[in-house]
Amino acid sequence: MPSSVLRLVLLAGVVGLPTVAVAAPARPVVVAYQTGPDPVEVAIANGALARAVGRPVTFRKFNSGADIFAAIASGDVQVGYVGSSPFAAAASRGLDIKAFYVSSISGTDEALVVRNGSNIAGPADLKGKRLAAAPVSTDHYQLLATLKQNNIAEKDATVLALAQPEIVAAWHRGDLDGAFVWDPALRELKKTGTVLLTSKQVAERGAPTFNAWVATAALVKEDPAFLTAFAGEVARENASFLTDKAAWDPQSDNVKAIAKLLGGTPETQAAGLADLNLLPAAAQASEAWLGGGDKGGVARILKDTAGFLKEQRKITAVRDDYNAFVTAAFVAPLSN
Repeated sequence: MPSSVLRLVLLAGVVGLPTVAVAAPARPVVVAYQTGPDPVEVAIANGALARAVGRPVTFRKFNSGADIFAAIASGDVQVGYVGSSPFAAAASRGLDIKAFYVSSISGTDEALVVRNGSNIAGPADLKGKRLAAAPVSTDHYQLLATLKQNNIAEKDATVLALAQPEIVAAWHRGDLDGAFVWDPALRELKKTGTVLLTSKQVAERGAPTFNAWVATAALVKEDPAFLTAFAGEVARENASFLTDKAAWDPQSDNVKAIAKLLGGTPETQAAGLADLNLLPAAAQASEAWLGGGDKGGVARILKDTAGFLKEQRKITAVRDDYNAFVTAAFVAPLSN
């Protein structure tokens, strides 16, 4: 107990003054981010995000959205950056979370890389090959979708669900013919492999994905001001990236900060950022994304993804709609 508070309590006991209740500090919000580069990681690295939200924050790095949802389910994480496939799986199982900002949509930052010399010239050549993706990730979803789009049954290829570090290790051992990955695994595999398809191309063929910031329903109810400020800071960094390319080149302080946070070099992190397909703030609350109720884009993609995952026996049930797992409340001010 601080000495000033102790003196006040002692004085109250001596002279009969009422004791003063000392409010407990707000508990830190644990925010989970991933290994790929994203503009908001600058605000994580330089403290701008923590300052903006006005509440103690602890940041933790994870290898996948599935790992983040496991941490949310255990109560260890309250806000996380996740892909639409693990999001659909978690929502289908009833985890009480809400997407409040769509950061990026299918782009070239995630891709199916095939090993040079594997005799894979096109998607049809994936039959009989050994392939991998992180379990229940957007990459796993799009890898399975690619097989389906090319009339290849999952049993007609070996599809391994491996964490990204395990994919890189298996690749270096020569155990894989291809893998659907994001950075830093993506840049590592491209050293001895070739991009067969990007996430954007798979999306255009009927399997769209997105990456979003989600929060627990408890935090949404408890501290909406926190999430409004959080969304505003994400929008600010994304807007800077979209409008001021010079501020995000390999020589910039922004990219150097991301490289320090994630590892790698400024050059590789700048290249990874260039592959992102960021969703502008003005589009966030539209029916195409977080708005529109059960007709909104995010809710529809979640339901379609859940349907595919059920078909692939990755989950057991699909909800009637996924609107309960989406909110546009915190991006509405950004869309005006």
